[in-house]
Amino acid sequence: MPASIVMTVLAADRPGLVRALSETIAAHGGSWQESRMARLAGQFAGILRVECAEAECDALLAALSALESEGISVQAKREAAAPAEKRETLTLDVVGNDRPGIIRSLSAAIAGAGGNVEDLSTSLESAPMAGHPIFHAKGVVSLAAGSAPGALVAAIENLGPDLSVSVDL
Repeated sequence: MPASIVMTVLAADRPGLVRALSETIAAHGGSWQESRMARLAGQFAGILRVECAEAECDALLAALSALESEGISVQAKREAAAPAEKRETLTLDVVGNDRPGIIRSLSAAIAGAGGNVEDLSTSLESAPMAGHPIFHAKGVVSLAAGSAPGALVAAIENLGPDLSVSVDL
């Protein structure tokens, strides 16, 4: 059974970062399974999951750590496959006026309703015609089987009258 490695990658953005990472993974027989990458404030930031043969895992982890000499910081952890828990997933779209603490409030509402953030992307957008910043979050939240999706929507809507929430089951 292959080993699964989950990692975060940070570096000053420049051409060739993903190539250096993918070559290191391939040199150890690794298979790039899934990832999210972005350029944020001049920095490359990525999260990814790789599978490799158990016999290659330690060597791959050492090689990823050695990328630090090229200015690429990698934090990697071997993960054991966890048994899948029966959960319902919902796609969330939240839009509203930006304000300090909005992520803290949103994450507290999700957790309070029994939700787990599976995927979340946030951005600030310019409000049409007004130009002030609008907060926009898109993501996937899972709920334990038997939880009421309506409770999650209500918890988020209770954060303020200016938030628009849509949920797809």
